[in-house]
Amino acid sequence: MRTKIFSCALVAFLGFAAGTNLQVLAQGTPSSQSLTPLQREIERERQRFASSSTEERRDAVMRLGAMHRPDSSRAAAAALHDPAAIVRATATHAILSLPSDEAAGLILPLLRDRDEFVRREAAYALGETRSPLAVPDLITLLADDKKFSVRASAAVSLGMIGDERAVVPLTEALAKGPENTGLLKKIRGKKSGENEFVRRAAAVSLGQIRSRAAVHALIAALTNEREADDVRRESARSLGLIGDPSSVPALRSALTAHDPYLSHIAYEALRKISSAEATRPA
Repeated sequence: MRTKIFSCALVAFLGFAAGTNLQVLAQGTPSSQSLTPLQREIERERQRFASSSTEERRDAVMRLGAMHRPDSSRAAAAALHDPAAIVRATATHAILSLPSDEAAGLILPLLRDRDEFVRREAAYALGETRSPLAVPDLITLLADDKKFSVRASAAVSLGMIGDERAVVPLTEALAKGPENTGLLKKIRGKKSGENEFVRRAAAVSLGQIRSRAAVHALIAALTNEREADDVRRESARSLGLIGDPSSVPALRSALTAHDPYLSHIAYEALRKISSAEATRPA
């Protein structure tokens, strides 16, 4: 009799203990029902990262970025290590809802990615973070990367961030003007065009930073008649944004330039500096 009672008590105790453990486990593991609609959506997209389809993984990253929430950006950060370059590049923009320095810290390693497209998009994304943490690495990229599109994107982003540390490197990039004429220029034509793209980006960014330390380099580019039209135009525009009176003579000379767009931009720049110095071009 005692044995039977003991057995019943033991069974009851074990049943109670098992039920308690199951309840604890259930409380410790959130079910899908305990998630908010946003969390469920994030989790649904995150699970798509396991797909063998590059396009599906990329689409998941884009959708996470389009939510514009820190939580969705953190989920998208895993795609920065995706084997496909297009997915890694997409992820650099999808994480921009994170705090500025946090996003920059995640993107910076991709400036050394083996793929040109990834490095370029990483550089652009760093500009969008506006984080000063990115400045040293972007300066290195501007000076050393072998691909002109990457150097140009670094120049653009340095202007977006607006840090004074970028002024000297940008003026150095702008100073790498057209060096060749005649046959040698034709032979090196492609490289010359690529460098023009970088110089134009540098001229624009110097205007965004608005440091007077850039005035001399911008005047040199503006007054160089062998320089590309776009570079001269952006140099004039940036001089107007900086507003240093020392640029007035160069801008006045540009009023009579053969390029009507340059003439008009010089006029608008002079108006910003001193309306008395501005004479509307014919």
